[in-house]
Amino acid sequence: MSQAPAAPTTEQMLLEIALELNSGVPSTQHYQKLIDSLQRVLACDASALFTLDQQQQLVPVASKGLSSEVLGRRFLPELHPRLAMILASRQPVRFADDSPLPDPFDGLFSDDPHHEISVHSCMGCSLYVGDSLVGAITFDARQPAAFDHVSDHTISTFAALAAASIRNISLFEALNRANRQQRSLNQLLIDEARNKGGKLIGISPQLKQLKTNIHTVAQSNYAVLISGETGTGKEVVAHQIHAQSLRNQQPMVYVNCAALPESLAESELFGHVKGAFTGANNQRAGKFELADGGTIFLDEIGELPLSLQAKLLRVLQQGEVQRVGADKNLQVDVRLIAATNRDLEQEVAEGRFRSDLFHRLKVFPIHVPPLREREGDIPVLVGYILDNIRRQFHLSTLHIHPKALQLLEAQPWHGNVRELEHSLMRAGLHAMRAQSKVIEVKHFMSELKLDDKTQELAFGLPAALPSQSISMRDAQLAYQKQLIEHALAVNGGVWAKAAQFLQMDRGNLFRLGKKLGVKVGAKTQ
Repeated sequence: MSQAPAAPTTEQMLLEIALELNSGVPSTQHYQKLIDSLQRVLACDASALFTLDQQQQLVPVASKGLSSEVLGRRFLPELHPRLAMILASRQPVRFADDSPLPDPFDGLFSDDPHHEISVHSCMGCSLYVGDSLVGAITFDARQPAAFDHVSDHTISTFAALAAASIRNISLFEALNRANRQQRSLNQLLIDEARNKGGKLIGISPQLKQLKTNIHTVAQSNYAVLISGETGTGKEVVAHQIHAQSLRNQQPMVYVNCAALPESLAESELFGHVKGAFTGANNQRAGKFELADGGTIFLDEIGELPLSLQAKLLRVLQQGEVQRVGADKNLQVDVRLIAATNRDLEQEVAEGRFRSDLFHRLKVFPIHVPPLREREGDIPVLVGYILDNIRRQFHLSTLHIHPKALQLLEAQPWHGNVRELEHSLMRAGLHAMRAQSKVIEVKHFMSELKLDDKTQELAFGLPAALPSQSISMRDAQLAYQKQLIEHALAVNGGVWAKAAQFLQMDRGNLFRLGKKLGVKVGAKTQ
């Protein structure tokens, strides 16, 4: 006749619990497994495991023999004397069977709910990880003296296993949160890159060639060096390259090299470990790590210090990044796009830029043409910018006068598209302030310089001497009339300001204008 297997000893049960808690991925199921195992070792009718939250409340995470209502509650120690005493001691706390202190679980036994327990055994233990209080564990039994045979050492061992379980699960959940945050950050960077990228607007042959170059290089992993004057749209080109690349589901990380303080530039690009320098209280990933799998865009790369250019070259050649203060390298897979408004060949010749880095970057150079060389693009750009202004200010209509458009086409635009956009926005604001739906020449006059050619285009003023015989007096009078009309247009129709513009007395100007047939209904102040 076979004998029933012997009940496991306390030592065997503790070993099983330890092995269980260290197997697989830590999860909140481990809490319940721990409580279930305790029920097999201790002669208790109910037990509960708590974690301590940031508000110093005890949060039940597992229970046995108690109503499921317990798991939805929070226990403030100051309202429950027994729990407060357990937390105040690092040793197991045993309560007398006839203790007058209320039990937090009275009326919460699953098999006899809503009835008070008059006499029972109760004990508990605080849970520590190092010097940090992380929770508590409690045991209840209906029978008096139920825990007399259980040593404090056994309870402390259970408590240590419970605290380790809380620590492991907390660390795992923290890693999961960090991973989710990183994924959210990556998605944010991807969305930001898509929304921020902008468009290449125009119909000129020069812009068509630029788009062809972008399409040609986009799906490769080649480094790209974008050159061009300030305001030509180099960042837009970088976004277009990334958007058309095989990495477009990964982020494009933007770095303005001109804005990097030299003392922090290395940490910003490559990261640092804790304690690497004063103020490095935590380790930090650099921009190259954030861009792993995607693209990094180094704007104004000509501003990068020589000391960092060598490290950048190593990243390009070997795909290795070393955090400041670290003794090992990290492998990254990053595509580099760089931009500059400097002549890097000249910078190399003058020793301000490494020649090896320059040639490494110049695998596929792209030059963005200045606006003044883009034939026929200004009207298209003006239409696009005005459409944005209308949407921004909720306007049903806002147009530009043909003479004002001629004026814009005659400008050199040394600030390129950015200058055009800002000038047009300011002129639009001037027009809106004057309650005008048409942007006229006068709305630009405070900022644009006019040479003879642009004055002739904009105002019809003579730019050269007449080629045919003409009365001197008639020519003088005609020019004076045009000049007064021009001064009024420039100064918003205010005669006083027009007089200052023409450096003459306001009264004399007004009388001369009236004599010449200039409209005199304009403002005098």
